[in-house]
Amino acid sequence: MEATIITIMALLFLSFVALGVFVTVKVAKAAARGVDRTIDQARRTVEETTLRAKSFGQAGTAGELARLRLSLRTSMRATQEALQAGVGEDASLKESLDLFHRLSAHGLELDADLKRMEREPDRAWVAGQLPELAARTERITGSADALRRAARDRAVKFAEDDLSTLSAQIDVEAGALRHWTRPEATQGTTQPAGPGRETAPGAGGERSAITGPDPRRTAYPWEKSARPETTT
Repeated sequence: MEATIITIMALLFLSFVALGVFVTVKVAKAAARGVDRTIDQARRTVEETTLRAKSFGQAGTAGELARLRLSLRTSMRATQEALQAGVGEDASLKESLDLFHRLSAHGLELDADLKRMEREPDRAWVAGQLPELAARTERITGSADALRRAARDRAVKFAEDDLSTLSAQIDVEAGALRHWTRPEATQGTTQPAGPGRETAPGAGGERSAITGPDPRRTAYPWEKSARPETTT
């Protein structure tokens, strides 16, 4: 019996240790991914700042290469952000996002080629490659822009349709609210006594004459609470 208890306790201890190790590894990996993302973002920011400076400050082959790389990166990032933001609300964009991932492979290859051209010492040869590189850039960015604009137009169309439907429903409801009927007094109903009019004798009238109207009534949230009168 004691051996069984010891075995169970040992197993529980090992389970807790294994769980602790698992949690620690997961946390460490998550932290490492966070650090990697931060480093990658900082590196991209520095690189794109350099590209902007080259595209505006340098002429010739170097400036054109910088402009091509900057155009490629700007278009691909904008399309990726638009598709990823919209796929959560519109599942049909998943296919578009898959196509964009395939396009991204060509974009990465082109960006690597442009980066190698920046380090190429034979500037005359690089200048001869610029037309082909510019055509590849235009094809990729054109496809990315087409995906992004189509996704945007689709979202705008859905928003307009939803707004039109909502407006129609509100118009119907507003019309229904404006059609009201006043309840007509039935014959034989005793009218409440007004100022200067004596209440007809009877149980109901006598009660009203003795007690008066109930000062308590339904309170609405937009009304101020009645201030109690003070007696001296």
